[in-house]
Amino acid sequence: MTLDEKQFLDAVGNRRCGDAASGICEACVAVLGVQAAVISLVHDGSNVATLGVSSLLAQTYDEIEFTIGEGPARDAVARGAPVVVIDLADPDEVCWPLYRPAMLSQRIRGIVAMPVMMSGHCVGALTLFQNAPQRLNGDLLSGSLLAADLAQLPLLDLYDELNRCTATDPNSTDWNEQEHQFLTRREVDQATGMVMAQLDVGPDEALVRLRAHAYATDTSATQTARAIIGRQLRFNQS
Repeated sequence: MTLDEKQFLDAVGNRRCGDAASGICEACVAVLGVQAAVISLVHDGSNVATLGVSSLLAQTYDEIEFTIGEGPARDAVARGAPVVVIDLADPDEVCWPLYRPAMLSQRIRGIVAMPVMMSGHCVGALTLFQNAPQRLNGDLLSGSLLAADLAQLPLLDLYDELNRCTATDPNSTDWNEQEHQFLTRREVDQATGMVMAQLDVGPDEALVRLRAHAYATDTSATQTARAIIGRQLRFNQS
């Protein structure tokens, strides 16, 4: 076992689920020298949950991708391959017309996103953020591959928890309902339902409206959702 492997495994230790995922992200910062790291779960092209973060800043970065609706985590899952941007400030860099300037405003320059696999399926991504241009080579390549592989451990814990919840409720056979409870951004989901009722639209359009409002007002989707749930914000039919 290499020193890096030991440091990553020690960071997980006896921690489980999201806590273990955050341990992996914290180890990425300590071992690989990046500014922040996040493990996101992606389904149907959307960041459905933040599984683990290295810091509150990392949480903010993942929230930006969810709010805007484009970015490295979802691209890594869609392609089933790493996504590397050496320098977001490079004028020749044409990726993510909305996400790119948003991250530059956060002083992020280099981004690496590694797909996270479980049972042969790409279910999420480990995204590393750096405040300087960053190439994927050497220690960063081997370390990010190791961290993305270890991200299976908290996911297995999570699905064990889902199995336990289902088993303890003999009257429920709805796996999707239990999975939804653990894996979605519940405040955004609740607010989306309220927007559906207010505008008489389907869930996809309601979520687009919520995200668009968040982007236009320079807030996160979660902050907008909380305002809707708290009745400080209401969408009216025009």
